[in-house]
This record gives sequence, C-alpha cells and structure tokens, in this order.
Amino acid sequence: MAIYQLSNDELVSVETTSFEVEQLKERQDIQRLLRTNIAAISEETLVIAEEYGHFVDSNRRIDLLGIDKNANLVVIELKRDDDGGHMELQAIRYAAMVANLTWEQAVSAYGDFLTQTEQDLDAQSSLLDFLGWDSPQEDDFGKEVRIVLAARNFSKEITTSVLWLNDMGLDITCVRLNPLRLGERLLLNVEQIIPLPEALDYQIEVRHKKREERAARSGSKDRSVLSLFVGGELFEKDFKKSDVGLFTVLALAQNNLIDEDAFQFLRHNKTCSFQLLKKREEIKATEDKYKKYRTHLEPEFTYQGQEYYVARNWGLPNTKRFMEEIQNRFSSLRFEWGVGCL
Repeated sequence: MAIYQLSNDELVSVETTSFEVEQLKERQDIQRLLRTNIAAISEETLVIAEEYGHFVDSNRRIDLLGIDKNANLVVIELKRDDDGGHMELQAIRYAAMVANLTWEQAVSAYGDFLTQTEQDLDAQSSLLDFLGWDSPQEDDFGKEVRIVLAARNFSKEITTSVLWLNDMGLDITCVRLNPLRLGERLLLNVEQIIPLPEALDYQIEVRHKKREERAARSGSKDRSVLSLFVGGELFEKDFKKSDVGLFTVLALAQNNLIDEDAFQFLRHNKTCSFQLLKKREEIKATEDKYKKYRTHLEPEFTYQGQEYYVARNWGLPNTKRFMEEIQNRFSSLRFEWGVGCL
C-alpha cells in the first residue's frame, strides 16, 4: 500500500527504495541502528549481546540477543534481502543453542556487550533493574526463547513456515523493514506482519484450540486428577489440572504463606501462557470469551484489598512445570497425581 505526505493541496507519494540502493549494509548500518533502538522491532526488550557466538563446535553468531520483561531470551535475526533467505531455520538453530543459557552466562555476555559499546554500566545491576528483580532469580530466567525476524521482505515459504511453527507452539515474530525516500529524507517503515497485532489474541486462542483438538484426536488428552498437601496435611483432593493454580493460591493464602515477594511471584507467573492472577479490568475480551478466567463467578483471591481471578489454561506439560516451580519456591507444598495420569 502506498504512503503519501500530506500537504495543503496534494498528496505527495513517498517512494519505496531498498537497502542496497541506499548503500546500507546489514551489520554496519541496519544492525547497528536497531541495536540501540530495539523497541522499533521488539518492545520491552533489552539487547544483551551482538554477534553472540559462544556455542560449542559452532562458528555461527546471533545478530542480536536480548531478554524481555518476562526474562525470556529473544533471538533477533536481520536480513536486508527481499525474501529473507532461510532466516527462520537459522533462527531456530540459534534458539536451540541458547535455550540453556544460564543467568551467569547472560550477565557475562551483557558485560562484554557493554564494554564493546562503551557503556559505563554494571551488567548484573542493569539486568536486575530491567527485570524489576531485587536479586537474581535463576529459576525464572530464560524459561522460553522468542524469535524476532526482521527483513526487507519475506518469501511465502518463510511466512507459511512461521505460521505453522507458531501453531506448533513456537513464538516467532516477523517484522518488515521497508526503506522509503522522500526527497533528501530517508525513512523506514516498520511493520509487524506475523502475528498481526490486531489479531494476536485471536491467533493465541486458535493455537490453543488446535493443540487441544490434536490431543483429543490422538487420544492423549489427560484426564487425571491432583491432590495438594501443605505441611504433610491434605489441603484439597482429586481436583482437575484446570484448578491447580486456584488451589495453590488458596492453600498459600490460608496458611499465611503469601508475603509481597510471594505475591509478585504468583501475580506475574505465566507458566500456563496467561498471567496467573488478574484483576477483572485487566482481563482481555478474548480471555473472557474463552473462559481463561472464571469471571462469571466472584473473584477468587483477595490481597491487600484487591480482588483477583486465577488463570485456567493448564495442559499437562505446563501443569508439571508449575508444580515444580511451586514446590521449589514453597517447600511445605506437595502435589500428588491421582490414578490415570499419563
């Protein structure tokens, strides 16, 4: 779609150009500019490394490596090509390579990056400030790896592959970088094309629905039950996975185990892909429509006068991970699976 400059009497067409015509290089220009303006293609992201290549038996390098506000790693790959080459496959390899990156390794990489870019900051303190942490939380760091692909354009093969990979559970964003020329001015149109921002919530719901359908067709849908113990005493018996967050919060509250740090841990936990605790006004329309929170009932938890609903989007893998996180954080809590667990 064409872009125009508005004047009093006419629309002046803004001409499309290319990085090659403008003699802009991939690393020296595009990567350098995005490195210090990363919000243009990935909001709430901190770049911690450039040309990161600390892999065993590999000479490959990630263009930019970052972390987001949820402490997820972000692999950012850039191309000035008109089709994107095979960047999605390359980025997946990189994501696999950094999936086990530790907090200490991230701090070390960020320290090197700060030195290279001549920034007088302490790496660990800067990371903690960005994440809003008082101290390192190794168990919460790097649980997921997101991928951001930015290019002049993307071939149909890439977009089809990315849509399928996202449907299968990956988190890949495609951002089109379109240089424009208006007289002596060089402009850059930044446009996220996958997932479409206005359709993001819908696409997430479609993704979850397809996963559930695949599980049902294969006969692998788990119908087991759980029991929760606090200090060795039974708190709740034989409840469904969908209630694991609810009974965890209630057990902690009734046993006076929720201080401010514990509340923040629970409030922002996204093990089930949705924020564990939300106020009524924070719940999106699609979340409400698909009953991710039981807003047709009274709020389920109150903390310091504020009422919250508890997320219900628990598949078998994220239920197990949530249980491990809770038992590591609160040693008095213990879960047991009922008969029939897969």
